[in-house]
Amino acid sequence: MMRTGILVAAAIALATASAVTAAAEDYPTKPIRIIVPTAPGGSPDTVARIVAEQAARTLGQPLIVDARGGGGGLVGATIAMNATPDGYTMMMGTSTVLASQPALNKSLPYNDRTFVPLTRAAYVANVVTVNNGLGVNNVAELVKLLKAKPGQLHYGSAGVATPAHLAGAMLNVLASVKGVHVAYKGAAPAMIDLLAGQIQYFITSPIIALPHGRANRIRILATTGAARDPLIPELPTVAETVPGYELVQWWGFVALGGTPGHIQKRLHDALTGALRSDEVKQKLAKLGAQAVSEPPAEFAAFIKAERVRIARVGKEAGIVINP
Repeated sequence: MMRTGILVAAAIALATASAVTAAAEDYPTKPIRIIVPTAPGGSPDTVARIVAEQAARTLGQPLIVDARGGGGGLVGATIAMNATPDGYTMMMGTSTVLASQPALNKSLPYNDRTFVPLTRAAYVANVVTVNNGLGVNNVAELVKLLKAKPGQLHYGSAGVATPAHLAGAMLNVLASVKGVHVAYKGAAPAMIDLLAGQIQYFITSPIIALPHGRANRIRILATTGAARDPLIPELPTVAETVPGYELVQWWGFVALGGTPGHIQKRLHDALTGALRSDEVKQKLAKLGAQAVSEPPAEFAAFIKAERVRIARVGKEAGIVINP
């Protein structure tokens, strides 16, 4: 009887392993949705589409990008977290949703168990852009004008606690000026208002800004990294005028908590393979972004460190969400 029990247990284990292997080989059998928690046309949406196109070739199914802006990323994040964790919904996590909101928001609907890091995708130093009618040609002139008109110049962002909001707040703190924040549902509508002169300046991703700058529709003054961006070295950094200024934004893919491990691995392998491809690297580089691919544990550690850094920036700038 004991021998029979052992044989039965072994048979069950073998059948289970075979089922898992079969499931891993079968996945995916239908399109996969990528929720992007920003408005259509923004940097995360653009990056997600570039990576999705390449990863779909490996997975053998379309990756459908679904941009859902609003609430500083909370609208899209809520849609994603309420999906079934079967591997057919994942999210393009932004630095806002994965780092800024957890660092600054006291009442988030999600926590560290809600999303599972897969890999960072890309990062970029932002650029300081101004409406052509503002009449400034560099950061020093922008700071001088802000000091001359406290509370009269407005800067846009894709929402509260987004990189553009933090970037403007950091300029206020380090340059001792008082620009007024205006939150939008995404970077694309903020850029529309910058072009129309409804806001005077906007610190945003070069993915959004460079096409307009190259067409002379706006003026691009500087980048926000600690050093000059190797992709656009002709632009000075804000730090060359305002010492200590540094802020970049990044994006990465996450699965839903509870997604089977073999599916997480399949997604990770497809996404990192796409991000390592020359085609994706070149497309991102043309937009001013640099591709990144890393193991899930490294991405998780990076997110944790970013939360600490952003909490410090938020404290200095007095940014608190839902105190």
